Amino acid sequence: MPLLKKSGQNLQVQKWVAGISVLLLAVKGIAYYFTGSVAILTDALESIVNVAAGFIGLYSLYVAAKPRDKDHPYGHGKAEFLSAAVEGTLIGVAGTVILYEAVQHIIHPVELKKIDTGIWLVGATAVVNYIMGYVCVQKGKKNNSLALEASGKHLQSDTYSTLGIIAGLILLYFTNYYWIDSAVAIFFGAFIIYTGYQIIRQSIAGIMDEADEQLLGKMVDVVNRARRENWVDLHNLRVIKYGSVLHLDCHLTVPWYLNVHESHEEVEALSAIARKEFGESVEMFVHSDGCMPFQCAICEKQDCQARQHDFVKQISWTLENILQDKKHRFEEYDKDYNKVEA
Repeated sequence: MPLLKKSGQNLQVQKWVAGISVLLLAVKGIAYYFTGSVAILTDALESIVNVAAGFIGLYSLYVAAKPRDKDHPYGHGKAEFLSAAVEGTLIGVAGTVILYEAVQHIIHPVELKKIDTGIWLVGATAVVNYIMGYVCVQKGKKNNSLALEASGKHLQSDTYSTLGIIAGLILLYFTNYYWIDSAVAIFFGAFIIYTGYQIIRQSIAGIMDEADEQLLGKMVDVVNRARRENWVDLHNLRVIKYGSVLHLDCHLTVPWYLNVHESHEEVEALSAIARKEFGESVEMFVHSDGCMPFQCAICEKQDCQARQHDFVKQISWTLENILQDKKHRFEEYDKDYNKVEA
């Protein structure tokens, strides 16, 4: 799918998230007004964060969807990581406020009213939140959008906390133990803080270009399965994320006697495999190297007229060796080869 189309889809989904968050906040506010429940206040406070985060995410996706320019040659995708960091921070602040209010209600208990009405109102918001969260997470994963994934995970965590709050309110309704209200709020306040931490951690990893081992591992599996005869070696693999765009760099070793066009064909074949697996939002920059005599031992090309040594063993590319910035060797053979040369 073209990158601009993906960005447009992300932006459209986030518009719905921002709009619906405003409506859900109003419903939860009404529920709190009827009941006076601190647990429902917990849900309402998180919804305030949902609204703020929804509009922050909307703006970040708008920025990320902008085409490249001379000042941003790699695009504006990093804006998504900043958005996710802000959203995670807001979630953490909301969780802290929730814990404070819950403790205050334990110290100074408040009589609750119309609990059944609150249960129905909050239950309706849980259903809507879950549906929106699921759509956001799935679309975010498909389009490699951290901002959209963060919004979806936030909505889903809101759904889970709402269900817990409803369970606590039902128990309170039948037992009249009012401390249950504060206990539920404390538990989910802590859960919300943890969710915020996870989002912040992931956004910092994107900003700092931290290696994504899961993505790299998937890339290693793909190239091993699709390995071509002229791909003598692959090393120095790097992946950098710019929002929904992935930049992959690597060195591909091919037979030294291939001309420029033939070498380019091998590079294009590798790039096509990456695009097929990860989508059109992948940009791959491949540096081609000519093979060296010591690599004959790991090259299984059948009709190579320039072969100087027998093929010994193919080296399987792994996450460990494919990240190295050096050509691979079959170590046992290489020791013997060096002795002969000496």
